[in-house]
Amino acid sequence: MEQGKKLVTVLGATGSIGVSTLDVVARHPERFGVFALTAHRQVDKLLEQCLVHRPVYAVLDQADDAGRLAGQLREAGCATEVLAGPDALARVAGAPEVDLVMAAIVGAAGLVPALAAARAGKRILLANKEALVMSGALFMQEVAAHGATLLPIDSEHNAIFQALPAGFERGLQGSGVTRVLLTASGGPFRRKPVEELRDVTPEMACAHPNWVMGRKISVDSATMMNKGLEVIEAYWLFGAEAERIEVVIHPQSVIHSMVSYADGSVIAQLGNPDMRTPIAHAMAYPDRVDAGVRPLDLFEIARLDFERPDFERFPCLAHAYRALREGGVAPAVLNASNEVAVASFLDGRLRFDRIAGVIARTLDAVPAAPADSLEAVFEADRQARELAEGFVSGFAS
Repeated sequence: MEQGKKLVTVLGATGSIGVSTLDVVARHPERFGVFALTAHRQVDKLLEQCLVHRPVYAVLDQADDAGRLAGQLREAGCATEVLAGPDALARVAGAPEVDLVMAAIVGAAGLVPALAAARAGKRILLANKEALVMSGALFMQEVAAHGATLLPIDSEHNAIFQALPAGFERGLQGSGVTRVLLTASGGPFRRKPVEELRDVTPEMACAHPNWVMGRKISVDSATMMNKGLEVIEAYWLFGAEAERIEVVIHPQSVIHSMVSYADGSVIAQLGNPDMRTPIAHAMAYPDRVDAGVRPLDLFEIARLDFERPDFERFPCLAHAYRALREGGVAPAVLNASNEVAVASFLDGRLRFDRIAGVIARTLDAVPAAPADSLEAVFEADRQARELAEGFVSGFAS
């Protein structure tokens, strides 16, 4: 690796965020190099990425997949070393050579390597919601204790970060900030009659009107659970109480979020819906670099619309606010039950309109407890998944 480059580990390299991150890296070879790329099971896609970016390490979930990739890389003359398993993820996230860690593994699996990056004092580009949703207090404690830097990649939180006052630290008290306003597209069913939601198919739910995303995140957008998880993230990132976090449906997805101030000002961050903008912002911060994103043409957009969210249409959003207010392990229970319900919907075992019901029943069933250790968080996660599977089976019978 050349001197002066910032070395990046991309956790979840084959997903949409990982691909966009590597696009930004490729646009600035003088600034960034790739230390490690990780994937779950997409061997062929990871092979292509390794041959282009030549990382020091590649990591896969399963040992047999890792063996296959290692053989293919040897045949291609690529010296990338291939590792497997969760310990390897933590290793490449916390390696001394690494400057930036893109934490983009979807779901609870991304929590441990993100914590490893925090404990190693890295600049963490956080695209994994679950690190804060499941264990926000623990994660923020590790960030503070080890001098890590946490920069949000979700377009909404990145927009808020850009719109906050200079020198802002967590907590709205004394900052002049009165509210943070998270914008939401409303997904593909913003206008669909509620009674027709029972007939929604996975293909319909994954057809997002503005963003290109993975299947799980697309379903979360359709239910607005994605926004609910972002509400919980905003609480931990910015120290904003639930009452000061407001969700605004903005179907054009041009205003990515806003910050409201005591003097009546509202500062918004605008841009075309392309994740390379927040990725490039966080990678180069405090500098600005070309992200490959088309400039925003306000004359082409012509209008910006705003609506209040309908909690009857989007009960998952209400469940997220409930979990935030209850605190403790409730957000971890929310996340786990949602993962089970969404996977069941994508597998054809659960109707779309029953996703929220599985989540509500699981929140009711798992006992309240403090989230004061990873063991407590993972035990709540385990209980929630087991109970949610039972509720899915009950709805299906």
